[in-house]
Formats: sequence, structure tokens, C-alpha cells
Amino acid sequence: MRWVALTAVAPVAWGTNYFVTREFLPADRPLYGAALRALPAGLVLLGLCRQRPRGAWWWRSAVLGMLNVSVFFVLVYAASQLLPTSIASTVMAVSPLAMMLIAWALVSEQPGIAHLAGAAIGLGGVCLMLLTGVEGVSVPGVLASAAAMLVSAFGHILAKRWSSGADVLASTAWQLTAGGLFLLPVAAAVEGPPPTLSRSALLAFGYVALVATALAFTAWFTGLRHLPAGTVGLIGLLNPVTGVLFGTALAGEVLTVQQLCGLVLVGVVLGRPTRAGRRNSSQAPPRLVADECPAPESSTCDPR
Repeated sequence: MRWVALTAVAPVAWGTNYFVTREFLPADRPLYGAALRALPAGLVLLGLCRQRPRGAWWWRSAVLGMLNVSVFFVLVYAASQLLPTSIASTVMAVSPLAMMLIAWALVSEQPGIAHLAGAAIGLGGVCLMLLTGVEGVSVPGVLASAAAMLVSAFGHILAKRWSSGADVLASTAWQLTAGGLFLLPVAAAVEGPPPTLSRSALLAFGYVALVATALAFTAWFTGLRHLPAGTVGLIGLLNPVTGVLFGTALAGEVLTVQQLCGLVLVGVVLGRPTRAGRRNSSQAPPRLVADECPAPESSTCDPR
């Protein structure tokens, strides 16, 4: 429960990020928007951990920074501007299934029946919210959100595979810093000079960088180290739930009957991660301790 609660910080923060980006950040500067989200967060974490990459982590940080930060942040920024908050966040509910399949291939974590059932229910909720009577759905926005989901799912599982040998805070800092450094020259070349920001935009960038990025990614990668990828993916369904609630409560978006039904389905899934985790742990074979070894003449156990 401790790791589940910590991991849940990330999707809740990401769900609010759609609203903040859409309402307070410049709509025509996705590259600068992504860079100003990533680089300050990375530098803050780097100042806290005070560690530099070593060995393979130089190129690993570059790869993960490109996937989890550079490409992902630009796609999320675009989706946040093109779609209503509730719709942009809802597409991410497909992420559990993607994470389970990628984790099966990359880290040999075979998804359990409970995890697959939860992912299927979450996918059904997405279909209800997107494919039946929802107005204002931009096809490019949905494609951007779906691409962001796939890129992040692959990048997060890759980070889980490479997690040994590096502190969570340090590896998160390296990824964010690398991703932000990649984005800055591209933003300058494509979008020109940095945008002039109002006080509300500066405060919004502060929230996005510190809470929805530095804190959220540290919590998320910590959860990936201590929990199965399938469980973490299901916890990620708090992202669309938060997005829908913020979109309807603060942005004045209308919650349709289909969206409400989909939200209920996603809510049902959110009750599954800890139960699935307990079920999986209860099926683990008991460890044989030295006191339970057979007699010395038996060769089936060596207490050493």
C-alpha cells in the first residue's frame, strides 16, 4: 500500500497537468513548453541528488530523456491544447495494456489475469468516452495523445529494465535534464525566441515543472522499481479520472452519459491493483529456511 500510494501521486499530478497546460500556457509553443517543463525539474533534482551519470548511464540517460521527456512532453503539450482536458487524459487509460505487453517482452513480467482484466475494463471505459457521442474530439489531438501513451509506456519499461545500479532520484534527474537540453536548441530553431510569459503562465510552469514533473516522475519511477509493471499501469488510470474531474469541475466541460459510464469502469479498475498484488504475492512459493531443512543425509537441501 505504501508503494501504491506513492506511485499514485504521479498520475494524479499528470491528470491536473492537462488542465494547467490548456488554460494557462501558450498554445503555439509546444517545444518551449516541453523544454520549460523538463529542464527546471531536472536541474532541481540534480541539485538535490548531486550525482553525475557514470558508465552506461550517460547514453541510457540520453535515450530515456528522448523517450520519456523530449518526445513525450511535446506530444502531451500538443494533445493538451488540441483536446478538452477530459478527452486528452482519457486516451492515456490504454497505457496499462501497453505497459503490460511491453514489460512481458522487455523484463519478462508476464501479466496476470487480474491485470489483463483491469486493462480490458479500462480500455472499455476509453471506448465509451471517445467513440460514442463526445463532441470536440480532434483527430490530430487523439493521435498525439495515443503516440504519447505508446512512447511513454516503452520508455518507462525500458527505465525499469535499466533501473539497477542507479539511484531513482539521480536517474530521474538525468533523464529530465537530458530531455530538456535536447529540446532547447530545437525549440530555438523551430519556434524562434522564447515566449514572453505572464505571471499566471510563470506560476503554471512552476507547478508543471516541480509538481507534475519532478515530484511525479520520481514517484512513478520509484513505483516501477517496487511494483510489477501491470500494477503500476493500473494505478496510472488515476490520470484520466483526475483529468475528467478537473475538466468538468474547473474547465466547464460537459460530462456525457457515455463518459460517466466510462469513468465508472475506470474507477472499478482502480480497486484492483493492490488486490492483484496481494494475490500474486500469496501465490509465491514459500522460502525454505535453514531450520526446516531435511536431515543431513538428504541431498535435497543445503542450509548453507
